[in-house]
Amino acid sequence: MSAITANAQKNYDFYTKTLGMRLVKKTVNQDDTSMYHLFYADERGNPGTDLTFFEIPNAGRTYRGTDSITCTFLRVPSDESLHYWNKRLEDLRVIHEDIREAGGRKALFFEDFEGQRLALISDQNYRGVKGGHPWSKSPVPQEHGIIGLGPVMLTVSDLEPTEEMLIKVMDFRKKGQYTLDFNEENTVHIYETGEGGNGAEVHISERPDLGQQRPGRGSVHHVAFRVEDEEELKRWAQKLKDRRIASSGFVERYYFKSVYFREPNGILFELATDGPGFEEDETFEHLGEKLALPPYFEGQREQIEAIIKPLNTNNP
Repeated sequence: MSAITANAQKNYDFYTKTLGMRLVKKTVNQDDTSMYHLFYADERGNPGTDLTFFEIPNAGRTYRGTDSITCTFLRVPSDESLHYWNKRLEDLRVIHEDIREAGGRKALFFEDFEGQRLALISDQNYRGVKGGHPWSKSPVPQEHGIIGLGPVMLTVSDLEPTEEMLIKVMDFRKKGQYTLDFNEENTVHIYETGEGGNGAEVHISERPDLGQQRPGRGSVHHVAFRVEDEEELKRWAQKLKDRRIASSGFVERYYFKSVYFREPNGILFELATDGPGFEEDETFEHLGEKLALPPYFEGQREQIEAIIKPLNTNNP
């Protein structure tokens, strides 16, 4: 999941010191090296645990609407963990709802300092894709720490074409639906893939009554789906081509490889390989401490560091 922030320093402080995630890579947006690309994850940046942000300092506010990614779920170990988080968010004056049901699981919806919509979801009845391991240096106790990304929630103006792409192209299956009790008219449809569970679901709300979202700080740029390796990614790129779905083609990101395309309502999807990973250029002990640049940008380091604003990433 890649989102937008207007303030990298406050973003770092919130996601490490409030949420207790680890900054596993401090690098730049490879399409615009004048801005940071920050990766937060579990202790090692295991696949399926990273939440990332592009810093766009002049980003305006988000005008919420449809055909957008409207909530990112973060997995925590248990229902008891949600009670810990409820108190923590209250103590830290973070905007949040009460604990509620979301598709048969307990969840706690909240927002970051820019209105980024997030939710903690309980792995109490764990099954499916395994979560990661909370960072031992986190300010959050490990027994309650965030262990990875959960479902992503999309809001679309027309459910049918997005559902068709998920099922017929991306090998998802429909699992069920639920209604969030703070909006009883809003039915959320659940789709899962692979082993299923919190780490392999997409939740979709159909809202033809809403206008189009205008993105800004606090919005999500795109959602990434895991593929095992480069060979599998190339097969997916060919599959999209065969179905005449426009895509970026194969894109080298050094820490992983990607293919980008848009689903029928215009939301940007990324298919990204699990590796090579974030320890290609930093050791486990020192992940995220320095500005990391892929080898093909090292020749520009002096120019990049002259433009990009220093970011204080002392341990939380």
